[in-house]
Amino acid sequence: MKEETDKESHKVLERLRLPSLFKRFPERIVWAVFVFVNGFVTCAILASMAMVLKTTFIFPSLGPTAFMFFFTPTSPSASPRNAVFGHAIGILCGYGALWLTGLQYAAPATVMGVHDPRIIAAAVSLAATGAFMILFRAVHPPAAATTLIISLGIITSPIHLLIIELAVVVLALQAIVVNRLAGVDYPLWAKRIPPSEARR
Repeated sequence: MKEETDKESHKVLERLRLPSLFKRFPERIVWAVFVFVNGFVTCAILASMAMVLKTTFIFPSLGPTAFMFFFTPTSPSASPRNAVFGHAIGILCGYGALWLTGLQYAAPATVMGVHDPRIIAAAVSLAATGAFMILFRAVHPPAAATTLIISLGIITSPIHLLIIELAVVVLALQAIVVNRLAGVDYPLWAKRIPPSEARR
């Protein structure tokens, strides 16, 4: 009896996997529902963690990261490695730009407005983030938003910056579980890059 139940459960799971759904429904509709459900669940989990722990477990650049994880999961920039390293680079460059310009304790640009040191901080953080992501082959576009969130003074506390990185790790773990259960060939860490592309 238990064996029969297990077989039935397995059949249901197989029917709910993306490759199976693509055969029965329009691909665009399947992706839209997949992104909707996972976007909702992701935001709800991280926002709940932020509420319970009273900290920055949810921030704007997580939105595009979640979108990439669930809409373009097989692209190299949506791999857990690129997301984790990309946001880490953004955090370090954003905070480094604040120290460079002496703005680490300043009020955010939304309060003080934008002035010369803030322009330099934003420009340096974005330029350095882009350059380091390319140098370390960890390109993840949403990290460019993370660095601006920091260099514009919106989130600057070191403990909150660590929590931002932790939130990215939590989201990446969710992406691994969800995409693999959905039948997507999603990497556990990094997408294998062909040798011809690796030389770039």
